[in-house]
Formats: sequence, C-alpha cells, structure tokens
Amino acid sequence: MALPIVFIFMQAFKPLSELFLYPPRFYVMNPTLQNFSRLLTTLDVAVVPAVRYVFNSVIATAAAVTAVLFVSTTVAYALSKHDFPGRKLILDMTIVALMFAPQAVLIPRFLLIQRLHLYNTYFAHVLPFVAAPVSVFLLKQFIDQVPDEMILAARVDGASEWQIIFRVVAPICRPALATVGLLAFQGVWNSMETSTYYIRSEAMKTLPFFLGTLTSAMTNNVAGQGAAAAAGLLMFLPNLLMFLVLQSKVVQTMAHSGLK
Repeated sequence: MALPIVFIFMQAFKPLSELFLYPPRFYVMNPTLQNFSRLLTTLDVAVVPAVRYVFNSVIATAAAVTAVLFVSTTVAYALSKHDFPGRKLILDMTIVALMFAPQAVLIPRFLLIQRLHLYNTYFAHVLPFVAAPVSVFLLKQFIDQVPDEMILAARVDGASEWQIIFRVVAPICRPALATVGLLAFQGVWNSMETSTYYIRSEAMKTLPFFLGTLTSAMTNNVAGQGAAAAAGLLMFLPNLLMFLVLQSKVVQTMAHSGLK
C-alpha cells in the first residue's frame, strides 16, 4: 500500500539520468532538487501568478468541503430519522447515483451551471461537488445507529431540528464527517473539471488545472519530465497530510458504517 506513495517521492527527486534509466530503478540513487527548480522557473514566467491558482484552490476546496458536509449531514439525517412522502424514492435515487461515472453527468452539470448563471464564477467550483451520493450514503449508515430515544429526548428538552443535527447527531458522527470531509477534499483539490469546463477566466482557475496544463506542455521535452514529477508530488502532499490527520476517524467509519 505504501509503495505508490514512496514511488511518487522517489520520482520527484530523481535526476533526469535516473528518470530515463533502463531498466528503471524504484529508489533514487542521487537525489536532487533540480526538478523543483525547473518547476519554479516555469512558474515565474506564467501570465497569472502561481499564488493566485493556490488561492483559488484553497477557497474552492474550503467552500466545497463545507457545503458537502452541511448538505450531506442534513439530507442523511432526514433520510434516516424522518418519514415523509418520497423518502424511499430519494434513497433509491441516491444509491443509483453511486453507479454514474463523473463523465456521464458533465453535460447536465454544464447546462445546470449555465442556466443558474454561475458560469465563470467561483460558485462553479463548488456546485458540482455539493450533491455527493457517497457522502449521503456513508452518513446515513452512521446516523442509522444513533438511538431514536436520544433524538426524542432532545425534542422533549425543546431542541429544534437544527440543534438536534448539529449538537446531538453531528458530534456522534464525527468519524463519518471526517471521512466525508476527506473524500470531498480529495475530490475538489485534485479536480481539473471545473476549471476546464465551467471557468473561462484564467485568474479564476485552480492549481490542478494550472499544473496539469503546464506539465502536459513540458512533457513534450525531456527536461519537463522531472518538473512534472515534482508537480505531481506537490499536488499529492495535501492529500497525504489530510489522510494522516484523519486516518483514525476513517478507520472508525469503515468499522461502524456497515452492518449493525
């Protein structure tokens, strides 16, 4: 499991002579920072400062993760603890939605964003991720295990539905919320979709799109291979750090969100 992670680090620090060595070596023999130096040199000549892409990615990721947690928690709570007309249909649609590949909904998403007049706005970075069937499914499985008596006791004490969600259910479901937040973070942080299809202004595009277009152009030459490896490591590091921080919560979710 750790081999792909080690490989990403090894590739980023390999000199060109080792990147193109045949037969290839897994470990780096002469580590170097030249790949990062080449990448930074390329970033300096970009039309839009690289910091702007980082800023856009941070804002988009923070907003999207917050929206996913809020929407998924409220929807999962309603599906788990309330009985209303159409509940089973919504639950079935959520399960069916798990089977759709992201590419299958690109055109409907584009039409929706365009009709909502969100094209070329920061909201276009957030909206495609808000409806997350996986997040709703995970949280519902977790909320199903919250005793109904506990929620009834909160109602008797005068708690509103919002207070029950955020003061009773959410603290109990912290492991599931951490897992949902991690999945949402990885999806938004690594996504080039929104910048490619929904954003026209270069100043509003995100870091994955910038590094992706930059490295794809650089890979046409030998020297660009090392910079591409360095860019891959830079994009991967936040995902690794988030997973290490939330690892215990993810394990708890996997252990408790299945069969009772």
